[in-house]
Amino acid sequence: MKQSFNKWTLAALTATALGLPLAGAYAAEPLQVASNDSVEEAQAVVSDTWITSKVKADFLADDSISGLDIEVETNKGVVSLSGVVPTAAERDLAVEKAKMVKGVTAVSADGLKATD
Repeated sequence: MKQSFNKWTLAALTATALGLPLAGAYAAEPLQVASNDSVEEAQAVVSDTWITSKVKADFLADDSISGLDIEVETNKGVVSLSGVVPTAAERDLAVEKAKMVKGVTAVSADGLKATD
């Protein structure tokens, strides 16, 4: 069965997936202008979320990496990898692949262990 979504349904699903409030929920409150700090913080969160998603997607698309076994977190452009992979070579490949994603400033793989 084919499902179709209008733009508001898609917006609601996206907001929910990202943990963002829906705009309509606060319609009765006055509009407040965000400070530059708030805008920068929001951009950093979106950027970190994008980086995490991109790194994870790259891992899952690469047959040489056990993408399901690697946890990915990003904070201010620093990607942290954790989990267990079969070899040190795979661990190194995951680190190098994460470094290639736009916006990544550093990669920490202290939590990513190899079983060999």
